[in-house]
Amino acid sequence: MAKEIIKLDASFVSYGNAVGKKEYEGPLGALFDIHDTDDRFGKDTWESAESEMQRVAFNMALNKKGLCFEDIGALFAGDLLNQCVGSAYGLCGCNIPYFGLYGACSTCGEGIMLASILTTHKVFERCAAVTSSHNCSAERQYRTPIEYGSQRAPTSQWTVTGSGAFIIGDSDAGKVKISAAMPGKVIDKGVNDANNMGAAMTPAVCDTLVRYFKESNTRPENYDLIITGDLGYEGHGILKEFMSIEGYDLGDNYTDCGILIFDKERQDTHSGGSGCGCSASVISAYVLPEMEKGRIKRTIFVASGAMMSPDMIKQGESIPAIGHLLVFEST
Repeated sequence: MAKEIIKLDASFVSYGNAVGKKEYEGPLGALFDIHDTDDRFGKDTWESAESEMQRVAFNMALNKKGLCFEDIGALFAGDLLNQCVGSAYGLCGCNIPYFGLYGACSTCGEGIMLASILTTHKVFERCAAVTSSHNCSAERQYRTPIEYGSQRAPTSQWTVTGSGAFIIGDSDAGKVKISAAMPGKVIDKGVNDANNMGAAMTPAVCDTLVRYFKESNTRPENYDLIITGDLGYEGHGILKEFMSIEGYDLGDNYTDCGILIFDKERQDTHSGGSGCGCSASVISAYVLPEMEKGRIKRTIFVASGAMMSPDMIKQGESIPAIGHLLVFEST
């Protein structure tokens, strides 16, 4: 059987993030680099605001280390909008070779993985991975505009208004290394409820985790943190059950980006956060700084994504999903 784990020798050179008002008011608010008070980031439309958010987060990551566009060999970026226009419009002035990605909420993990592969194999000295989501632009595309005021199901998640940018270099360039990756497989278990992304994505995350533990000959207790993004409360509980059936107890060191970013009761976000910007902002604002401080030594991050579109759901199709896995280690 072919080996599926990709050995990597890369690290995080820098990272930055920008979020909206609701995210800033959540439990991690003080950790974010930049926040906007009205989610518009000085722009006239929600889509333009999302593009600006990406630009701001990427520039923040560059400025932290005194880098410029010319220092980046390739740029991987994506978002939830049709044709990934949030990324294309936001980053078009960078003059960096550009790869547009669509992995739904897993785009953050996909971008970091691809950037790490290219730097590990010395194709480029540094690469960047940028992604975002905006609650208002996502609602308009996938459901109904927020002005409509439609009722949300208890299992629904709140799309995060946020962006995260990561600059990846060789293993000596940063304190947190990216040591391994396992690409996800598209898994469809017949879930067709567009208001329950947690249930739709969980089987794909479970598949990737089980494959990784078997091939690496490790178990959940070998890691200080296992974090998914973004299954929310609904998917978090389902995943623990699924993994238990497979013989793995995820235990107390397992959490989810969609759980961490909002206060479920105080902020009325139902099953938690979601969207490309959810895991990107949580990983960059919370996980990586904690690892740099040595409080977390070894992390598994599984970025999950529901690969659906409104048209396919209207046609009665179920929701395929994916889960990309990365291993981070602090030095």
